[in-house]
Amino acid sequence: MFFSMPVISRFIAVALFSGLLLPAFVAAADIEERITQRLQTAVPGLQIESMAPANAPGIYEVRTNSGQIVYATEDAEYLFIGDLVKLESAGYVNLTEQARTSQRRQTINEQAKNGGLIQFAAKGEQKAVIDVFTDIDCGYCRKLHGEMDELNKLGITVNYFGFPRSGPGTESFRKYVSVWCAKDPQAAMNKAKSGGAVPSANCANPVAEQYNLGRLVGVTGTPAIVLEDGTLMPGYVPAKTLARSLGIL
Repeated sequence: MFFSMPVISRFIAVALFSGLLLPAFVAAADIEERITQRLQTAVPGLQIESMAPANAPGIYEVRTNSGQIVYATEDAEYLFIGDLVKLESAGYVNLTEQARTSQRRQTINEQAKNGGLIQFAAKGEQKAVIDVFTDIDCGYCRKLHGEMDELNKLGITVNYFGFPRSGPGTESFRKYVSVWCAKDPQAAMNKAKSGGAVPSANCANPVAEQYNLGRLVGVTGTPAIVLEDGTLMPGYVPAKTLARSLGIL
């Protein structure tokens, strides 16, 4: 479940935070229970995955089952929907994006434990691993795949997660299932990415699960590259540019 709020309201909510701090002796468990009750009353059906004090006084970070991060004051009277930014002498730090990055990496790692990835391993010493949400029919996905040999020679292992943008029940989705179910998924992926036809196949597969994972971690288009620290890089990135961003070149 997702929240929405006009942008101006977000700034009003931020302004109200300063005067709403509760006494330090209030137990964290009591605060969390109060916030949970208020949120679930206000938003029926809302499921809270986790809650913890944010890196700002008097504010709690709340993670929902949809992967969204929102903020609540300790007295549960105010909800802040948007990014929490900390101002520093040399600029600012987006605390919400930091939390998203950490959450994204953790969520993907949990999924990866189940296997089901189509992997193109580094040649020689592995220097980095990237996870790529990809679509067989995406032009820029094919462009990135065309640089797979270069990526692998640079020491980069590529793990493919299926993210057919058109969604379940579509031709693109069926193509990805056929690739995954092929006797040699790597060869089938190479053929499909070059525009070749892959024999139709079906089997127990994780494509729908991977597609839902992509939506959960913030993927909205393909290719979507996730680095080892959880940073999301949307869109096509040339192999050498990607290697430089990974500190390889």
